[in-house]
Amino acid sequence: MRVRCAVWVMVVLAALVAAGGVAVARPAGHGTEESVAFRSGDLTLHGTVTAPAGAAGRRPGIVLVHGSGPEKRANYQAEVQAMARVGFVVLSYDKRTTGYSQTQRSYAQLADDALAGARLLSRRADVDPHKVGLWGFSEGGWVAPLAASRSTQVSYVVLVGTSGVSPARQSAWSLENKLRHAGVAGSPLRTLSVTATRFLTDAGLLPEADYDPMPALRRLRQPVLAMWGNDQQSPPVESAGAVEKALRDGGNTDVTLRFFPHADHKLHASPDGFQRGRQLTPGYVDTMASWVAGHGHRADDAPPRQVRQSHALAPLRGYQSSAAQAAGILFMVVSFAAYLLAELVRRLRGRPCAPGAGRAPRWLAATGLATVLGFLGYLGLVATTLTPGPVLGSRPVLWLVLQLLTAGTALATAATALGWWRARASAPGRTHARLGLLALAGAVFAPWALFWGLMTP
Repeated sequence: MRVRCAVWVMVVLAALVAAGGVAVARPAGHGTEESVAFRSGDLTLHGTVTAPAGAAGRRPGIVLVHGSGPEKRANYQAEVQAMARVGFVVLSYDKRTTGYSQTQRSYAQLADDALAGARLLSRRADVDPHKVGLWGFSEGGWVAPLAASRSTQVSYVVLVGTSGVSPARQSAWSLENKLRHAGVAGSPLRTLSVTATRFLTDAGLLPEADYDPMPALRRLRQPVLAMWGNDQQSPPVESAGAVEKALRDGGNTDVTLRFFPHADHKLHASPDGFQRGRQLTPGYVDTMASWVAGHGHRADDAPPRQVRQSHALAPLRGYQSSAAQAAGILFMVVSFAAYLLAELVRRLRGRPCAPGAGRAPRWLAATGLATVLGFLGYLGLVATTLTPGPVLGSRPVLWLVLQLLTAGTALATAATALGWWRARASAPGRTHARLGLLALAGAVFAPWALFWGLMTP
């Protein structure tokens, strides 16, 4: 009978934990950890509340709002432990995957998640409901102000590495910094940062690309602490100016900006803003704690050196659009592949080459197909890894290979067109059609390659 009762108690407790009603506390490095679950709309989110060890009375609460990507609470353990150590009750949670991906997301939806977390903290007996704030990092720097502007339940906002420009503009600036740091210059630098970002935006593959963070900041009435390191992902000097101006334009004068020169985008210790250490930069979390306790004024920190300004990205014109390019790429791939397949069948059947169908058309089909598919693969690789691969003389090695293939395709196109013209009287109609289609694909290839910088130094 006792065993049966114990089993029922365990089942009930497990159900309550899953529903967010009960959490089981366990010791942590600088406090106690409790697994929690809470609802945001129709979705249940799972997280951990970390409270200071042995703390008496109510403490300030803070919800961590993630950076971009499928972030997990485990990615923020350094921040959680440091914040708990200085007296915060911290909620970190696993970011939603429903409705959020590399090609789909809604900052409004993410803001709802953050507010659901704030409501959870405000109901805790160890949290001061008048001191529940949001900490927004990177993408969270767009989400946290949006959430706070919708709720008086949020008492303060802390922003880390936030961007005062649109996601598309910030993405192009960030990628160009990484490419420059890797030694890349010339046509691949602009293509892989600016042109690729414009294309992804037009294709709808960069969600919330044109989000304007200024309206939410202008509506924000809560005190704001915004901090940057030697940031290479969000333009720190531009962002600081834009964030402060938007807040003050909206009538918010409780604004504190801080800069940490030996830190990266996430305010981890870094010698150059690119390398990320495991440790948080000294003074960062202590600044948060003292600010929440007394809401200090702007310090006279020297802002980091921002070498380049970010720039607004012009939308693609009609003939450059992702739809037009998709049609052109499909036409080229089909034309090149069909010619190669027809030549293979001809050879297998032992038929001689038709007049006008010498080596040049075969070279055009082979190099054209290799260039188009190779470029798409390389573009996907850079977009996924954010690295250009091995670099030789300020050019990625794979880019040099693509440029050699492009030159070969251009020469083969000219030779094919010339041979087609010369054989116009002797070649049969079928050969004329095949060569004409191939030459047209070569003609489409030229402006496509120019747009993507494959024909420029």
